[in-house]
Amino acid sequence: MDLIRKYFPGLDSNQTRQFEKLLEVLPGLNQRVNVISRKDVGHLEERHILHSLAIAKQFVFHQDQSVIDAGTGGGFPGIPLAILFPETHFTLVDSIGKKVRLVKEICGALGLQNVKAIHERVEKLETRADFVVSRAVTAFPELYRWTSGLLRPGLGENHNGLIALKGGDLKAELAPFKSRVELYPISWWFHESFFSTKTIVYLKK
Repeated sequence: MDLIRKYFPGLDSNQTRQFEKLLEVLPGLNQRVNVISRKDVGHLEERHILHSLAIAKQFVFHQDQSVIDAGTGGGFPGIPLAILFPETHFTLVDSIGKKVRLVKEICGALGLQNVKAIHERVEKLETRADFVVSRAVTAFPELYRWTSGLLRPGLGENHNGLIALKGGDLKAELAPFKSRVELYPISWWFHESFFSTKTIVYLKK
């Protein structure tokens, strides 16, 4: 919990308990359903939870808003964000049933009430949301094709959109979108070397 507390010192007691429980239960569950590489299990807090929470350094999700996590895998970034924003509704979607069952088990262990996990291909979803978030699922153009129809238009000054956690050189991948995307280097907020090549990509609805 040291890294999470370092960058999110304002957590309440329930949020702290939920993050501690996540760190406790996920390694054991991962032995049954391999959603995190073995070399990363020892870096769960940094490379999965904190990486997911980077989104919260730039975006705030409000009460009664809804967020779809497209291709959630083991629940990232959806579960950490759902802990941080308990008044926002999160729909975690994956096409692999055993991963969805794992996510449901994690949410049960944490007592998360604002998460629904769905076994479905993202492009076949009928659910709509204010934001779509995603982490390490596919190239951005394909992610956009899958999810653009899932976003509701924002109202007034509020801009809904697609938020993706990406790594590496993104020039070719983002070239089709030109100036439509906004990039936020995660190293702005988190100083560990792991984040030096990590970026938040945001495309407004």
